Amino acid sequence: MRLDIITLFPEMFAPVFSQSILGRATSEGKLQIIIHNLRDYTHDKHRSVDDTPYGGGSGMVLKPEPLFEAVNAIKSFPLGYLHQPKRLTAFMTPQGEPFCQSLASSLTHWDQLILVCGHYEGFDERARNLLADLEISLGDFVLTGGEIPAMAVVDAVSRLLPGVLGDAYSAYEESFTENLLEYPQYTRPRVFRGLEVPQALLNGNHKEIALWRKEMALKRTQIKRPDLLEGN
Repeated sequence: MRLDIITLFPEMFAPVFSQSILGRATSEGKLQIIIHNLRDYTHDKHRSVDDTPYGGGSGMVLKPEPLFEAVNAIKSFPLGYLHQPKRLTAFMTPQGEPFCQSLASSLTHWDQLILVCGHYEGFDERARNLLADLEISLGDFVLTGGEIPAMAVVDAVSRLLPGVLGDAYSAYEESFTENLLEYPQYTRPRVFRGLEVPQALLNGNHKEIALWRKEMALKRTQIKRPDLLEGN
C-alpha cells in the first residue's frame, strides 16, 4: 500500500515513521509513505495556503487551489504495475467519521490512501465537497492540526497489512478485533509482589488458555467499555 500525506508541517512525520514497526516495514518495502508539503503546490512568492473567511470571523481557512493541485498531482502518480489502482482521499477533520478498528480494516483494501491534514479553521468547503471521499476524526475533541490524526491512521492501518507485523496473528488478537478489549497479559516472573500468574496460563492446555482469554476479554470489556458489547 502507498500512503500519501499532505501537510503544512512535513518535518513532524520522520521521527515517528522512521521508528519501530513502521520504520522496519518501510525500509523493507512492505509499505510506502510519502509526505507532501502543501506549500509546494502554490504559485505565489509567499507560498500562501490560507486566507481569511468570507463572512468574517477569526482564523484562516485553507484555500482550495493548492489542495486541488496537491491531490490531483498525487493521484496521477503510477502505482507499480496496477493499471487502475484504487485510491481514496481522506480529510482529517473533527467533523469526520470517528476512527475505529473496523474503519482501519476497511482502509487496507485501497491501493493508495491520501490523507489531507487540516489546519486553522479548516478547509474551504468546495475542497471538502469535491476532493474528500471520506472525512476522519480521532474523536470529539479539537487538535492543533491533522498531523497527529494522520499518524494514528497510518499506524493503525499499516499494522493490518500483510507482512508488517512479525506474527500474522498479532493484529487479530488485539483489542477491538471482535468488539472486545484484549485479555490480560503476563510474563516472567511467575510471582511479582505477591501476585501470581493465573494457573490457566501455566498448564500448557491451549484450549483452556483460549477459553480463559476469551472470558477475561469479555469481562474486561463489560467493566471498561460496555458500549462495545451493545451491538453484539
